[in-house]
Amino acid sequence: MGIRERKEREKGRRRQQIMIAAKRVFSLKGFNKATMEDIANEAELSPGTLYLYFKNKDELCASLSLRILQYLNIKLKYVSSEKELEPEQKIEALKEAMYDVYEFDPLILINMLHLQSSEVLKNLSSQLVSDIKELSNNSIETMADIFEDGIKKNVFIDKKPVAFAEILWALFSGVVLCDESKEIIKSNKGNKNYLKLTLENAFEIFARGIKK
Repeated sequence: MGIRERKEREKGRRRQQIMIAAKRVFSLKGFNKATMEDIANEAELSPGTLYLYFKNKDELCASLSLRILQYLNIKLKYVSSEKELEPEQKIEALKEAMYDVYEFDPLILINMLHLQSSEVLKNLSSQLVSDIKELSNNSIETMADIFEDGIKKNVFIDKKPVAFAEILWALFSGVVLCDESKEIIKSNKGNKNYLKLTLENAFEIFARGIKK
């Protein structure tokens, strides 16, 4: 292995070290209260070293969000590839897939949803924004393929499949963020059963609405 390869590998390890530390700090303090200094202390690095890899906390959070989006893409592609499922059954499978993504990392998912609906995206590096957009678009396109199949089979009403996909993603995002706000107001953390039941009701109403 050459010097350049060793440096790149070390850079990758250091980057992972920082992201693992950030995840711990965000879990303990919450995203808003956490600081880059807190993350540096957790990673046992100087704040200056942190800024060599991430220019601010938002960029660090956005980098963590890529992991969620990658996992979402994997789950959605699996649902899309399930040939034995009927179109209506695939909506149920989509609900289970999205809830699984939530359970995979609720904190980072919620931060990602806040990030995508804010002005923060404009302040991220062009490469990071490009990666987020690509993964997000891939998710919408995969869901759109599922709805297009249902339209062709005369199961769903004849509307734009991409619109169905965007509406379903907005529905999922809205339910998750609404549940988060209720937890903050009521100081009642961790009520996963309530969230799952709400998602079940929301997806059922959606499925009925697009059925032909």
